[in-house]
Amino acid sequence: MQLSKRYAVLDGKTFQKFAKASLTWLRANQQIVNSLNVFPVPDGDTGTNMVLTMQSALEELERLDERDVSDIGHAIAHGALMGARGNSGVILSQIWRGFARALDDLETMDAAVFVKALAEARDTAYKGVVRPVEGTILTVSTDIAAAAAKAHASGVESVFGILEHVVEAADLSVQHTPDLLPVLKEAGVVDSGGKGLFFIMEGMLRYAYDQPLDKPITEVQPLNALQIDEAAETIEPGQDWEVVVDFKPAAELDLPRFYSGLEELGTSIQMGEGDGIYRMHIHVPDKTEYRTIDYVKEFGEITNVAIENLMLQMAERTSAGRIDSLELEDIQADQIAVVAVAPGFGLARVFASLGVAAIVEGGQTMNPSTQEIMASFEDLPAQSVIILPNNKNILLAAQQAVELSVKNVAVVPSVSVPEGIAAMFAYEKDGKLDPVVEGMKAALEDIQTIQITTATRTVEIDDVQVKEGQVIGLLENKLAAAGDDIQDVLDQVLDKAKMDEVELITLYYGEDYSEEETQKTADRLMSKYDSIEAEVHAGNQPHYQLIISLE
Repeated sequence: MQLSKRYAVLDGKTFQKFAKASLTWLRANQQIVNSLNVFPVPDGDTGTNMVLTMQSALEELERLDERDVSDIGHAIAHGALMGARGNSGVILSQIWRGFARALDDLETMDAAVFVKALAEARDTAYKGVVRPVEGTILTVSTDIAAAAAKAHASGVESVFGILEHVVEAADLSVQHTPDLLPVLKEAGVVDSGGKGLFFIMEGMLRYAYDQPLDKPITEVQPLNALQIDEAAETIEPGQDWEVVVDFKPAAELDLPRFYSGLEELGTSIQMGEGDGIYRMHIHVPDKTEYRTIDYVKEFGEITNVAIENLMLQMAERTSAGRIDSLELEDIQADQIAVVAVAPGFGLARVFASLGVAAIVEGGQTMNPSTQEIMASFEDLPAQSVIILPNNKNILLAAQQAVELSVKNVAVVPSVSVPEGIAAMFAYEKDGKLDPVVEGMKAALEDIQTIQITTATRTVEIDDVQVKEGQVIGLLENKLAAAGDDIQDVLDQVLDKAKMDEVELITLYYGEDYSEEETQKTADRLMSKYDSIEAEVHAGNQPHYQLIISLE
């Protein structure tokens, strides 16, 4: 049977298979999407956020008895909404929300309904963003809807036929995103969220074509984008070792054959490509790690090998300070509770000392879902709640929690941990919600935030040239300096800050930076700026050597 006839109309069962295929294909290309994040800081998590959002959507289907397209669509939309992580995940959940609205009370979906659903998806996504930016996933949703409408108007009368036009339009739209968003062109990449949406639509089409969905066929990510410590969300049972091999291929690398052999050895396979060199990452069972190295030798000359014991890594992580062990504020029903997102135990401890009633672990590369944020306060006795997201990528998920909760919830839009801490000094648990929120928002204006981390890619942004592996400094979440020494970079950033307004510098050191070095930095800064005090606290945050508050 021709595909245009076989998939002219979708019933609920087939629609569900399409949705599952979209998740499978997106997951296979997850690291490619992650690698497109343009900023040279460790936040390449768009693919991960979109996968986890779709995973939550598909998990909702497992609890569903009814199988009409309306039931399927609304289950996907609800699951995506509750599991939405990061800005890309939240926008994706809104796309599904609009799509589902067009399926209300329908048993099947024909071409006309499909076109209408894509238009509703676009409109709902735009309404969910206060300041829509073109050259993003929003633009791709617009171009998808337009292509669907044009195809239908030209006489295409099957869902499959519309889908073919949609995937082609999504591909072209993604390619054009740098023309609409200068930062993408500057970094030499396309929009990551838009690319993720393309893979979602392409996954459906690949299912219809009966093409493989479990791994990318020819694409590998850039070598400088392969972050080994973020390569897998979980350690699977029996996967005891993490093996990373850099090698120079003896001939043109046959990727499908190479992947096939790796899949027989382990899981969490990732590939990065650089100038004449490849990097392979894999998790393997005990006593298999050296077989992996022998296998790679068949394809070229090995230049570097790293092997880590995954179980030991996990043990070290779980033995660290536990956020759930902190003593939090005991809030009564008529008081205001504050929920704060914190990326490390030390920072969580600071928030606990300032009176928060709940802490959600998360931050850069680990954005909590809407459901996780809601779960943190739904069982609290307080009927009034304030959320401090403390990260720009968590802001939309926090705002979704406001809409979904039956409590009186407000978001104080802190986009950094220092802003969240400053807001807590204006918090009054016995006050009225609206005035307290306004006071906490006003406190955000008194803080400047500096973050010191390591560049994950070579790029030039805002006239700052960065090489992969260099130290970079961010001022108010904008790239301000790059170099080879933390102290030099920090000084460059401070030169761009409003130091004449600063009375106190607070330095929070990360899990990979020492208290001793941080104290030396604090002493040096107090010598350099005579009238300024400096304090040092353990932050234990990953990825960032220092998070610094200027107030």
